[in-house]
Order: sequence, then C-alpha cells, then structure tokens
Amino acid sequence: MKAGHRPTVDWGITLTNDITVHGTVAPGFEGVRETYAAVLAEDSTEPGSQLAVRLNGRTVVDLWAGDGIEADSLPAVYSSSKGAAHLVVALLVQDGVLDLDRTVASYWPAFAAEGKGGLTLRELLAHASGVIGVEGGFSDEELADDRLLAARLAEQTPFWTPGTAYGYHGLVIGALTGEVVRRATGRSIQELFEERIRAPYGLDLFLGQPEALEARYVAVRPMAPTPEQAAALALDPIDPKSLRAVAFNYPTDLITWINKPSVRALGPASVGGVGSARGLAGMYAAAISEVDGRAPLLKAETLAEFARLHAAGTDLVTGEEDHFGLGFERPSVRYPSLGEGAFGHCGAAGSQALADPASGVAYGYTRRRYAFPGGAAPENERLVAAVVRAAATA
Repeated sequence: MKAGHRPTVDWGITLTNDITVHGTVAPGFEGVRETYAAVLAEDSTEPGSQLAVRLNGRTVVDLWAGDGIEADSLPAVYSSSKGAAHLVVALLVQDGVLDLDRTVASYWPAFAAEGKGGLTLRELLAHASGVIGVEGGFSDEELADDRLLAARLAEQTPFWTPGTAYGYHGLVIGALTGEVVRRATGRSIQELFEERIRAPYGLDLFLGQPEALEARYVAVRPMAPTPEQAAALALDPIDPKSLRAVAFNYPTDLITWINKPSVRALGPASVGGVGSARGLAGMYAAAISEVDGRAPLLKAETLAEFARLHAAGTDLVTGEEDHFGLGFERPSVRYPSLGEGAFGHCGAAGSQALADPASGVAYGYTRRRYAFPGGAAPENERLVAAVVRAAATA
C-alpha cells in the first residue's frame, strides 16, 4: 500500500439513532471503528464527525458520519489551526530563519512597547507574553484579520509580566507569531503554510478557505450545555473582567463568527482554519513520517524541542496544568496513552489533531457541533486510546 492511500475495505452500518457510519479501516483497526460507532450510537444530539488516522504515513482509519458530513467536508477546526501555523514556525526555526532565543522586538520593534521588549520568541510560543487580548476587546472584523490584531496587540500593556507566567492566548497567538514570521520572511503564515505544507501534500486543510470550496464547508452548530454544565456555569459565571474573558474576547459569539465566509476566507491563524479529519491527520503525518516518498518535515531535534514542556505550572487563563510546548499543546497530558513527545492542538468545536512520534500515529478528528464549553470533545479520550491500542499491534 502506498503511503497515504486509504484502506480498501469499505464499511458502513446504520446505528440505532439512524446515523450511518461510512469509511474504511485497515486490518487490526476494527476496534477503532467499533469505538467510533459506539460514540455515535450513544449520542442523541445530532452527531456529525470525521475521524482519520495515519500510521507511519499510511492511512489506517478513514471514517465519517452524521447529518451533512461527507469524507471531504470542511468543518471549522478552530484552534486546531494553531497546529498548522506553528508547524510553519517550526520549519522556519529548523531552517535557521527564526531564532527561538531572539526577542520578538528584534523582529518587530513596535512590540517592545509597554514593557514587552525582553520577551523572546520561545516565551511567546509558550503563551507567556501576557498579551492575551486588549482592553475593551476586539471587533469581529479585527478578530478575522491577523494584521489588525497584531497592530493593536503591539500597543497593549501585558496582563502579567512577560515571561513570568503563562496563559492561553486563544484568539491571538497566531497573529503574534504570524507577525514575527512576516517581519522575518516578508510572507504571512497563511502563505507559507499553503506553499510549504498544504499544496505539496494536497491537504484538505486551509488557513484561508478558497471561495470555490464554500459548498464543502459544514456550518458549526451550537450545543446546549447539559443540566450539570448549566448548573456549574450558574454557580461560577464568567467574570467579564477575568483573564478568561479577555483571552476569549467575551462575549463574542465564535459560532456566528466562524460561519461567516469573510472570516474563513482570511483564515486567522489562531482559530480560523477549516479542514477535514483527513487533512489534519495528513499534516501531522507529514510532520513526523515519510509520506509519498518525502522525508518527514521535521527533524528529530526539532520535534523534541517543540514538543517538550516549556510552560510549567497552572495556565492563568484556563487553569490547565503543564500543557504547552512551543505553539503546540502537549496532548499526553489529556491522553496518557500517548508518548511524552506527542504534540498537537485541539479546537473549540471538538476537533483534535496530533502526532505521536513514538508510535507513528497521526490523528485527526473533526466535529460540526460546538463542544460546550469548548476544546477537545470528550469522545477523543476513547478514540485516541483505541487508536494507540491498535497501533501497538499493527
């Protein structure tokens, strides 16, 4: 089987909730298929998702199901976009174009304002800049345009002393790192992703959705909180003055926002990407494996540097622990079956994309229904575990 080709045995089954699962799995990955079907069968609130897995570059799982979902549908992947953006940064560091220990201001002088002059690119990638948003918030139009975001963020006083703590820069990290890339190369992250990664590998993953592909976009739908979640939110409502509110530009409606074609056309690097599970898995496979005769995009030392823990302790925005490398999340914190060298990023509608160099697994999952309150959908825990089990015996 050539690297990247789908398994040849088609499979389809209609579940008790009238959802039909479509797709293929390689021999030995039947347990992943069964876990995926079980997740869907248990879901009574309009399931719709895609799951793709590559092992050492070859496709071993390619499944999809749900209302309006096809194999090549392009859901919004929200913060899984950060993985695409920071794969570009990793390549530029590997090439010697960017230096992790140079200051951001040495590339982008305006960023030195308000006490940010000593922040290094390494610290920025570890979400330690303190510039998680701006006083008064951004308009929807600003959130869609990385250049506008960068200009406003350069002037902003950080919300903590840069480099002394970390907190998730949920809507802005791609604009900040993207401005460094633009200053160093004269090109945007979006342009470099297209030229160096998406186009050469033919990936259905876009930082800037082409207008011609609008018909393949799958609109995000909201998901009501469970009674337990609603009760918890009532007891602990979002404080509009909190760091969390600043970082997520509260009360912005990110569902309405991403469903605007104008937003997806710009493809803001933090949260504006669209793509299929195949596209996500294909990107991470290209990062760590030989694919179609091409060597892995990242060398072992680059993988190790970007995946290792850089931000220890508690995230000031989300309350999570020890979960950032450089630009990427460390998914082994969430999925203990993965190796310590795994790296990737989840997204607000429930998507999860990652690579595990130790096992050779590249994983992509998308979902059209927003996962309350955001982030990786809980079913990823079962799916990732099933994938790792199957890979261990493949």
